Amino acid sequence: MLVILSGVAGAGKDTIKKELLKRMDNITTLPSYTDREPRATDTAGGTYNFVTAEEFEKMIKNGELYEYSVHHNHYYGTSKKLLNEKIKSGKIIVKDIDVNGTEDLINLLKDDVKIVTIFLRVPKEELRKRLENREDKPNPKEIELRLNRFDYEESKIWAYDYVIKNNDLEKTVQIIMTIIKNEYKAQNIY
Repeated sequence: MLVILSGVAGAGKDTIKKELLKRMDNITTLPSYTDREPRATDTAGGTYNFVTAEEFEKMIKNGELYEYSVHHNHYYGTSKKLLNEKIKSGKIIVKDIDVNGTEDLINLLKDDVKIVTIFLRVPKEELRKRLENREDKPNPKEIELRLNRFDYEESKIWAYDYVIKNNDLEKTVQIIMTIIKNEYKAQNIY
């Protein structure tokens, strides 16, 4: 089963994913590939697989990605090889990805793996505060770039199985854990 977490930058996807990994046994994650510079809080192979723009473009050329996009002026994409290995492991995969990547993965994989999509909503002003208070301190231009994508991301929520307002971390994690358990149980009944 593939659980996709989406939402604008700063919606809490990575924080929630870390909590799920700590609290649930049969969970694994699948970091995207990116050409952006690692932040102080990033771990190679944990939060992202970091490559150069040239390496990323080579992956595109060689057909190594299920999906990719340019997001906030950087490449992001999902490795076919890594995702297929994770699917074969039998674990529940939790992946955070933007709305375009979600759409692409659903179209490509819906017949091969159960996909559960969750969109995390955060009010725009709360999002601004989160971005301004991040440990990696994005510059004002980067914050505006991320906020400018807010309406576009929000316009895609119709495509998600679940939409959750993420204004309380503990409550959101509990809701998502319940969703995962119920969807996993339902999948194994049929």
